Amino acid sequence: MAWRDLGCGEVRPEHIGEHHTLAGWAATRRDHGKLVFVDLRDSTGLCQLVVNPERAPDAIEVAHSIRNEFVLQAAGEVVARAPEAVNPNLPTGEVELQVDRLEILSRCPPLPFQLDEEGVDETLRFRYRWLDLRRDRLQRNLRMRARAVGIIRRHMEEAGFVDIETPIMGKPTPEGARDFLVPSRLHHGRFFALPQSPQIYKQLLVISGFERYYQIARCFRDEDLRADRLQELTQLDVEMAFPDREFLFELIERTYSAVWRECRGVDLASPWPRMTWHEADRRFGSDKPDLRFGLEIQDGTEATRGSRFGVFANAPAVRYLVAPQAFSRGELAKLEEVATQWGAKGLAYIVYDEEGEARSPITKFLSEAELEAFKADPGSTVLFAADEPAMVSRVLGALRLHLGRELELIDEDAWKFLWITDFPLLEWDEEEVRWTAVHHPFTRPNPEGEALLATDPGGALAEAYDLIGNGVELAGGSFRIHEPALQEKIFDLLAITPEEQRFRFGFLLDALGMGAPPHGGIASGIDRLMMVLADEPYIRDTVAFPKNQAGIDPMSGAPSPVGEEQLRELGIMLRKEPP
Repeated sequence: MAWRDLGCGEVRPEHIGEHHTLAGWAATRRDHGKLVFVDLRDSTGLCQLVVNPERAPDAIEVAHSIRNEFVLQAAGEVVARAPEAVNPNLPTGEVELQVDRLEILSRCPPLPFQLDEEGVDETLRFRYRWLDLRRDRLQRNLRMRARAVGIIRRHMEEAGFVDIETPIMGKPTPEGARDFLVPSRLHHGRFFALPQSPQIYKQLLVISGFERYYQIARCFRDEDLRADRLQELTQLDVEMAFPDREFLFELIERTYSAVWRECRGVDLASPWPRMTWHEADRRFGSDKPDLRFGLEIQDGTEATRGSRFGVFANAPAVRYLVAPQAFSRGELAKLEEVATQWGAKGLAYIVYDEEGEARSPITKFLSEAELEAFKADPGSTVLFAADEPAMVSRVLGALRLHLGRELELIDEDAWKFLWITDFPLLEWDEEEVRWTAVHHPFTRPNPEGEALLATDPGGALAEAYDLIGNGVELAGGSFRIHEPALQEKIFDLLAITPEEQRFRFGFLLDALGMGAPPHGGIASGIDRLMMVLADEPYIRDTVAFPKNQAGIDPMSGAPSPVGEEQLRELGIMLRKEPP
C-alpha cells in the first residue's frame, strides 16, 4: 500500500491538473462552514488542503472532526490558488489540493501545548518531547545538525582520517568532571566508567600506527547542567601522528567554513585570527572572547602606582572598561551587583555627563595625571576593578559581556572566529594545595615550558589551543606527551603518586615506552557548535532527547529506581541517607 506519492512540501505549479495522494499531520484547520481548509504537514513542508462538500461530501464529514496533529491521508487534484490567495511565504503557496478523499489515520487528544505557543514550561516540553520535536525550530536544528555532521565526516575522510570507534565502558580518566560509573555484574565491587572523552584510546590508536584517527564520539560527564552544558555530549575527536598545528588549524577552518556555507549560506573569511591566552585574558578577561563588539579592558595599573586612592595603590592590578553610556546611580548599583557576584569587593566608577564633567566619589582622591589617564568621552562611564590579576579579569570579563548584552553592543549578524594559543600548562589549586592541569595531564609543555617545570611550573606554557566562535568554545586541542619520563614528571607535579600512576595509567605509560610517535589533535563539541550555528541560547535544544537542568528526563522518568534483586545481582547495597 502506498500511503502517499508526493511530499506535502513538494507540490508545485507543474503538478496542476494531476491527482496525488498526500499524508501527514494536520498543522491547522480552518472551518469556514461549507469549506474546510487544512494545512497538512510532513517532513518536506506544508500543503493546503481544500475540502468542498459539493465535490467530496464524504470528506467534509471527516474534515469537520479533525483536530490539530491528527494524521491524515488526502487524495485529490492539484489546482492553482486564486491570485488573491497565493501565499508567497510558502514554497507550495501557489497551489492547493482539492480533496476527493480524506481519511484519518491516527487521532490526537487535546494537546498539552500548541506547537506555535511561546513560553511553554521546559519540563512540560520535555515531558512531551515527541510533540515538542514537531516544532519548526527543533526540526530545523536536528536536520541542520545531521547535515553538519555529514559535512564534518566528508572533510575528515578527504584528509585521510580513519573513523574508529572506542569503548564506551573503560577506566576513569582525569578530565575535570565526575565519571558516570557502571557496576560489573561479573566482578562485584568493580566499576567501568563512561568516557568523558576518548583521550587515552585515541593516543593508543596513534601509537598503534593509525596515524590519522577521527570519531564522532559520545562522551559523558557527571556535572551540573547549565545553558551550555550537557551530561551526555557528542564531539568530533581528531588525533594525528607527527602533528602539524598549521595543518590542524587549516583543516578545522576549511571544515567549519563548509558547515557554515552549506548549512547557513554564510561565507566565513579565513584564515581566522590568533591570540595568545595572556592577550585574551588581558584585553577581554576571558579565554573565549566574543569579538562581535569592542569594549576592551584597559590597564591602569602603572597610572595608579602611588595613587592617593588606596584601593588602587595597593592593588596588584587596576583595569577598567569604558562603557558608552552615562549610568545613573541606580544603574551603577545594579552593575556593582553583577561585579560582586563574580568576586569583586566593589565597583569604582567615573561617570562623564553629556558636558564631559566627571562625577564620582573617587575623583577627589585622584591626581590630575590619573584623571587625564582615565578621561573618557562625554556620555560614558569608566568602570574599575582592582585586585589580583585573575580576579580583575574574571570580574571585568563578566561585566563586559553583561554590558554587551544590556547595551545591545553585540552585532548579532556577525560571525567572529579566532584561535586562542599558548595556554598555561598548570594552575595552582588553593583548596587542594597542588597543581592541576589546565587542559588535561597529557598536554605537552612547549620547549620553554618544559625547561621551567623544575623551577617555575606555573610559568610553563602548553602546546594547547582552542577555537572560539562568537564567544563560545567550539574546539580545543593540544600536542600530547609521547615520552614516558616527561609524562611521569607531569604526573608527579599533579601529585599523582607512582603507585596511582601505574594503577590508573600503567598501560598508557607502557605504550608510550614502545615506539610512541609525537602526536596531537583537537576535539570539537558538536552540541556547542550547533548552539552557535543555529543561534540557540540553550544547548538542550540542539539534541533530540535532553535531560532538564536537574539531570532528569521528564519523558521517560529516568533516572529511576531499580529492584532489590537487580542490586543484589550487581553486588550493590544502597546507603540510606540520614533524614
